[in-house]
Amino acid sequence: MTIQAPPSSRPRIIGVTEPIAPAYERVKQILFKPFDLAKWITIGFCAWLAGLGESGGGVGGFNGGNGGSHHYGQGGQLADQLRRFYREASDYVMGNLYWIVPVAVAVLVLGLALWLLILWLSSRGKFMFLHCVALDKAEVVTPWTQYANAANSLFRFRIVMGLIALVVILPLMVFIALSILGMVLRGGPDVAGVMTVIALVLALLGVAVVVVIIRKFMVDFVVPIMYLRGGSCLAAWREFGALLSANAGSFTLYILFQIVLSWAIGMLVLMAILLTCCIACCLMALPFLGTVLLLPVLVFKRAYPLCYLAQYGPQYDVFPTVPTPAP
Repeated sequence: MTIQAPPSSRPRIIGVTEPIAPAYERVKQILFKPFDLAKWITIGFCAWLAGLGESGGGVGGFNGGNGGSHHYGQGGQLADQLRRFYREASDYVMGNLYWIVPVAVAVLVLGLALWLLILWLSSRGKFMFLHCVALDKAEVVTPWTQYANAANSLFRFRIVMGLIALVVILPLMVFIALSILGMVLRGGPDVAGVMTVIALVLALLGVAVVVVIIRKFMVDFVVPIMYLRGGSCLAAWREFGALLSANAGSFTLYILFQIVLSWAIGMLVLMAILLTCCIACCLMALPFLGTVLLLPVLVFKRAYPLCYLAQYGPQYDVFPTVPTPAP
């Protein structure tokens, strides 16, 4: 009697460079075969909607001036100036609470409402842009209505994630500011204060890295899973969590390669800016026009994680399968 060996199941090889070519081909197919300005602008609108509120602003710094030859020294002068400023500011605030409190509450409410509106619109936009890239279609109304429930679930998850991040990050920033202020008021830095600030800054950077990775996984993989399954955001996170735990090394390599890929794309954009004598930079700074000009880059950045996710099996492939004609 002959015993047949079970069929060998070779492990699937997951690569981070293999999706580059199909993502690049996807860009050419969507935007250049053929070139259609109306299609370009429509997909650009979806991409702009998907990226609302995600462009970071610059953080201004300050340079301290050189002090005179007073016996207090620079540290003493700065401490005296801060004490005087606090006294004047405290007196002004206490004397004008009747209008400062209502204005502060109104600004807070308006800021919260604007944040929620942007978050809701961008949640809708992420599914609209994914729909355009996956199906090679320039549509707005259809994905807006078709993925409304999934977008609302994503919107609620992002609210909770944003509030949790705020609860963790805001106290760290306050403690850092208070630690630095305490050293300034004492006339200069000390070992304990410097070590405290360093520890708090490292903790803040660690939290920021975790938040960025969670957001990266959410946009790149959880949203496509929701797009495929039509379920809630938590259900998609559970499915992706199982995939992540079984392929932790591959996804770690994906994150590292994304850093390299972002640097490469940034260098290409910088070269384009320099070759156009900074004209492209001025145009890219405009909200909607900048998205339209950068649309090939944005389509590639959306298509690349989709092509990477498709390596884990046909159940994760968002691109429609073209039937093979019969011979």
